[in-house]
Amino acid sequence: MTDQRQIVQQDWVDADDQPQHSPDETVARVLSVMGEPPADLETTAPVVTRRGRRTGLVGEVRLEDGGTARLDDLVPDDLPFGYHVLVTDAGVERRLVVSPGRCWVPPEQRWGWAVQLYAARSTHSAGVGDLADLRTLREWTESLGGGFLVVNPLHAVAPVLPLETSPYLPATRRFRNPVYLHVDEPPAVPVVGIDRDAAWTHTLRVLRARFDERADDDLFDAWRAEQGRALEEFATWMVLAADHGADWHDWPEPLHDPRGDAVRRLADERADEVTFQAWLQWLLSEQLRAATGDLTVIQDLPIGVSGGGADAWAWQGVMADGITVGCPPDALNSVGQDWGSPPFVPWRLRAADYEPFVQSVRATIAGAGGLRIDHVMGLFRLWWIPDGGGPQEGCYVRYPADDLLDIVCLESHRAQAVVVGEDLGTVEDGVAEALAERGILSYRVLWFEDDDPAAWLPGSLATVTTHDLPTVTGLWNGSDVDDQLESSDMAEDDVRAGREELLGRLRRDGLATGAGGQEAVAAAYAQLGRAPSLLLSFSLEDAVGEQRRPNVPGTTERDNWRVPLPVPVDELADHPGPTALLRAAGVTITPAGG
Repeated sequence: MTDQRQIVQQDWVDADDQPQHSPDETVARVLSVMGEPPADLETTAPVVTRRGRRTGLVGEVRLEDGGTARLDDLVPDDLPFGYHVLVTDAGVERRLVVSPGRCWVPPEQRWGWAVQLYAARSTHSAGVGDLADLRTLREWTESLGGGFLVVNPLHAVAPVLPLETSPYLPATRRFRNPVYLHVDEPPAVPVVGIDRDAAWTHTLRVLRARFDERADDDLFDAWRAEQGRALEEFATWMVLAADHGADWHDWPEPLHDPRGDAVRRLADERADEVTFQAWLQWLLSEQLRAATGDLTVIQDLPIGVSGGGADAWAWQGVMADGITVGCPPDALNSVGQDWGSPPFVPWRLRAADYEPFVQSVRATIAGAGGLRIDHVMGLFRLWWIPDGGGPQEGCYVRYPADDLLDIVCLESHRAQAVVVGEDLGTVEDGVAEALAERGILSYRVLWFEDDDPAAWLPGSLATVTTHDLPTVTGLWNGSDVDDQLESSDMAEDDVRAGREELLGRLRRDGLATGAGGQEAVAAAYAQLGRAPSLLLSFSLEDAVGEQRRPNVPGTTERDNWRVPLPVPVDELADHPGPTALLRAAGVTITPAGG
């Protein structure tokens, strides 16, 4: 039996290479929450392996496709990749995951836009950018010769007003947010700015009417049957959340058990409502497919979910109670961060055959061809923060990284999807090597790199900034400093010192002090264009001169995740900024098929 104290890392090294020691009381609380695994876990937990590796196991393999094979310790070279069941000669059944050990990667360098979809409104949008706007972005990108888009997480939140604004605190990582559904009927009153509540209210009204008038649809029925229990549980949770609130802990006690009699009776009584929620997910799947076409759309996998949400309800006992995850103080935020999501307990995730992780990765990749893993270091270790403590009072808990990474490789291989690991912040030794071995692209950000982009590794996605960092214009004119000081508790000296550090990188090629914002953008992307990185990601905010970043980490008063692009997406083709940015980066505009 694994001693749980071995996976709690009390001594660690921070982002400034300084040794740190987490409080004894934190460690004690974390160990209490984790509990002890059953004595037989090591003989029943899933085996994640590769062809040609020894397993120490002998038995019959029931293959995923219905066939059978024999395992005699060494995994044979012809054993199919996939999720199988091993029945050992001793009669013990274990999940056997055979991974290729490497992700799919594009054959040549590509460039694309990074965009917050909710912010990418068109002149016809109803409060947020939607999947029709994503299609407009895709077609425009293809017209310029771009090869991908990077978008924010599109996962569902509770259907309760006000809707959760952060894409990184969803109710689920397996199903999508209906607020992104496009409906042809415009709202009676035009919506100003980003207004998720108005968008959802309007979309819900239109789609409810269409659902009530719809004829039987064999395609929907077949799709629903393929999704199985996961979809039914989620759809039921959405109905319950609309009735009782966004946090299942606050529901009547009999409804806490997703497989209990009370929930089954309610699902039967409200079958039409459950079907409606399932139907919305089918529409999302269909609209996403139409929006992406043949272009790779890299969707973001958040590090976690809301503790009161659908996934936490479905996987009670697998997630830790009384714990949230975040990160210790680093260059991004000098006071640390608490992201509000409960973590998986490592041994409980193994006991669940890794199924919660498998479903989350697979669902996020589905229909788009790319995956960005937010805070990929969380597959190695996570910063656990006990309730009542601050981000500085946490400790690291280690995860079975080899297994989790090889599962990512398997899902990437199956979907032919590129995978990017967001490895910013406090990164321990060995992470970069483990990602590179598996073809998971690293994340290189100009604001964080001392080396010239020409020296960056090819196995990476290169960008100037991220949703949590300043736009070029906001950094250059100083407005981002004002924004941070008005909305966060960060010390002014830290904020101003951080700006000077980033300005030093922006001026690497000799940008004049009196240059304008457009010149600053050109200077940044001229540097980025030198990177040999496999993917070059260009911020749409920078392309149109937006000053405000989408999110200032650690703030609650600011309008995070509600900053619209200043240019409607159906007018981007007429805006000079995007083509100027591409020229600065050295991109030759070559439309697809041209």
